[in-house]
Amino acid sequence: MIPRFLMVALLLIGVAPLLPAQGIAGSEMLVSGAWLEGQLRNEKVVILHVGTLAGFEEAHIPGARLLRLEDITVTGTGGLRMELPRVDALETAFARLGVTDDATVVLYHVDRALQTATRAWFTLDYLGLGGRTAILDGGLALWRKEGRPLSKEPVPPAGGSFTPRPAPVKVASAEWIRMHLQDSGVMILDARTPEFYSGSDKGAMARGGHIPGAISAPLTSFLDEEGRLQSRDVLRELLRVGQRRPEPVRVTYCHSGVQATVPYFAGRYLGLDMRLFDGSFQDWSQRAGYPVEQGTAEAR
Repeated sequence: MIPRFLMVALLLIGVAPLLPAQGIAGSEMLVSGAWLEGQLRNEKVVILHVGTLAGFEEAHIPGARLLRLEDITVTGTGGLRMELPRVDALETAFARLGVTDDATVVLYHVDRALQTATRAWFTLDYLGLGGRTAILDGGLALWRKEGRPLSKEPVPPAGGSFTPRPAPVKVASAEWIRMHLQDSGVMILDARTPEFYSGSDKGAMARGGHIPGAISAPLTSFLDEEGRLQSRDVLRELLRVGQRRPEPVRVTYCHSGVQATVPYFAGRYLGLDMRLFDGSFQDWSQRAGYPVEQGTAEAR
């Protein structure tokens, strides 16, 4: 952690303090509009607008560059959507946006779609840059509500270079989860809304319901009325912190691995050991012999 006196001194001279080199949870993972507005001229702060080209052209934070989720995901084996691509492809995608080894990256989302920013954050965390990446609390909607500057001006192309340090341990496979269904040291969190968790609506999945023993943790419950991330106390409750000793490894999933990054980010923010089931229920539900539960009863 950066000492408080040094943090204050750096801010006073207009230099953004670099976040820790490792992905250590803390307030640095979530930044305010006031902080970010003070860093708009700081070349060491790379701002990424996570959304669509149309939305970016309508309005973006000055100096931000567009990051589309399709630039950092692929359709994988068996038609699985929104999967992690190869590391070299991710390296190219982020380097084109100006990401470097000594930059602080700030991601923001549009409307209440926090899952787009957290999916990008998870990807950078997987690449070893989680400790240098933050999310703008409240996203563009709160930034706009607070009357902060917006732009429609095109942003000049950027070039960067960084050293990826991928951590495959942050990604859980269907096989790994099946092996640990009865393991008290593993907690499975389902980030979908209740009708999908219960199986009353199977959506586009092969089967309806949830992974046996999974706890319902809908992504919508992680945001307050202003679209900010909930308080630490609320997040601890949502993530069942303290219910098992020692604290378990938490694995999150959803439909396709995007919504599930909201509790993943919240857990990392609290300093918990988190993993993402990237294939999520689209993968699990199509596997013959992999059990599925229906109803609303939760494992405790």
